[in-house]
Amino acid sequence: MPKLGSVDPRGVLRRTVVRNRRRLAVGTALISVHQVCEASVLVLIGIIVDRAVGTGSISAIIGWIGVLAGLFVVLTTAYRFGARQLMIAIATEGHRLRVEVAAKILDRRGIRTDLRWGDMLSISTTDADNTSYLLDYVPRIVGALVATAVAAIVLLTIDVPLGSIVVVGTPVVLGLLGLSSRFITERVAQQQKLAGASTSTATDLITGLRPLRGIGGEDAAAARYRAVSRESLRATLAAARTQGAYAGVAGAVGSLLAVGIALTAGWFALDGRISVGELITVIGLAQFLIEPLGMLALAPGWVAEARASADRIALVMNADVVQAGGEQSVTGSGLRLHDVSVGTLDRLSLVVEPGEFVGVVAARASDSDALVRLLAGGFGRDEYTGTVEVGGTDVESADTTELRSALLVEPHATDLFSGTVGSNIAGSNIGSADPTTIEPVLQASAAADVVDEHGLDLVVSERGASLSGGQRQRVALARALLARPHTLVLHDPTTAVDSVTEHAIGRGIAATRHGVGSRSSTVVVTSSPVLLAATGRVVVIDDGRVVADGTHADLGHHPIYRATVLR
Repeated sequence: MPKLGSVDPRGVLRRTVVRNRRRLAVGTALISVHQVCEASVLVLIGIIVDRAVGTGSISAIIGWIGVLAGLFVVLTTAYRFGARQLMIAIATEGHRLRVEVAAKILDRRGIRTDLRWGDMLSISTTDADNTSYLLDYVPRIVGALVATAVAAIVLLTIDVPLGSIVVVGTPVVLGLLGLSSRFITERVAQQQKLAGASTSTATDLITGLRPLRGIGGEDAAAARYRAVSRESLRATLAAARTQGAYAGVAGAVGSLLAVGIALTAGWFALDGRISVGELITVIGLAQFLIEPLGMLALAPGWVAEARASADRIALVMNADVVQAGGEQSVTGSGLRLHDVSVGTLDRLSLVVEPGEFVGVVAARASDSDALVRLLAGGFGRDEYTGTVEVGGTDVESADTTELRSALLVEPHATDLFSGTVGSNIAGSNIGSADPTTIEPVLQASAAADVVDEHGLDLVVSERGASLSGGQRQRVALARALLARPHTLVLHDPTTAVDSVTEHAIGRGIAATRHGVGSRSSTVVVTSSPVLLAATGRVVVIDDGRVVADGTHADLGHHPIYRATVLR
């Protein structure tokens, strides 16, 4: 798949045109033929009036009507096949942009951006489509220019002053209207930005609907969304007013120009300078010109909308990656952190040997959050000092794909996907998955209770909102265990389950990943005494550093451990 690399918004639009140039060229040419044919129909009607109706020749009338019918065949065929080429190009380009933006957002190395998930959702859908619509605007603009040029040539042929009105008046009108295009671009860009913020807020609220109901925060959440939505509405109305006023002025000016041509033609007909057939042609062309002139006047607004969307796409595509990555293989397990400082961690050194099941207790939540984010690749190399090794390989020189397969970090706020419990655990391979492989992880994660009651086909809504917190945690844990990474990091995986289930999960993790001869490493960051009791070793972190190391039983008298775990 081709990549954008570092581009400006014009680069996004330019590439949209370039990679669809064949269909765009064919479609634009056929649409231009359609416009020429439409103008030719009016010319032909004038010729029929002068040369057939005026002379009373039946054979001439039949012949010219045949020519007119042939012209209509060409006209409709050109439009049909031209529109087909353009629609294919628009649909294909929209798909390409959506895939590329989504691939950037989902980059294994992570991206640095201040955009929220709802904003990126809006960019990968609405803005991708808006940008692809440039492939509709280009042929419209070219077709309108061709139609205006043909009309001007015909009018110049009939009478030079009539043609001069179009030749001189059109550029002047378009030039004056084009001065407001920058203002339209700014209004549209602001509207799209606030629409993205509204989408992001709605996404956050829907995701957190269950806990909001639990604390009675629905009213406050609804008030927040109303405020954001009203701001988006105001921006949308402002953009609509600007575009509406622009369209109104453009339409009025185009109509006045057409009326001027028609009135001048009527005067010339009365004066005998043009024939009746020519008068019909001129009046028809004057009415015909209203559409292309209006289209040319509206073109700056269309391009402004595509440009604003391209701005937002470029913002995502130009985002720096968090982890640069290298080429070294990651084949072993275990972790080694040496003098790491990031966030609230202060020269932290921590070693997890292959085959170890280690618990990590942090007196401060900020320390555990920083540690988990670091291991998940949430910090770039320029954001922390010290070294981090996975399986004996420095993460900065490791191949990103191999690193993500060797080290799996399951965060506390994990997400599930729309589908079923089975597809969330085993992905799309659930139908062909070996039951002897799935059953152990279901038992180890206590997800067997969910499956026994509802089955693997239990429908899961977006982000697992249809499941309880405990069910989500157990399904996510089963998914992590089934992946069988060399090193697995779990962050508070049992906060929403009871102590009996928690005890079963602790024993299940130990049995699944740390049987006889196992070289798999597991780190669980938690303050749960039940889960820590299942580990082989516990590390205590305070003020960003390791302050104690031992078994759960040995650390029972340590003041920090007792205050954090045994309180």
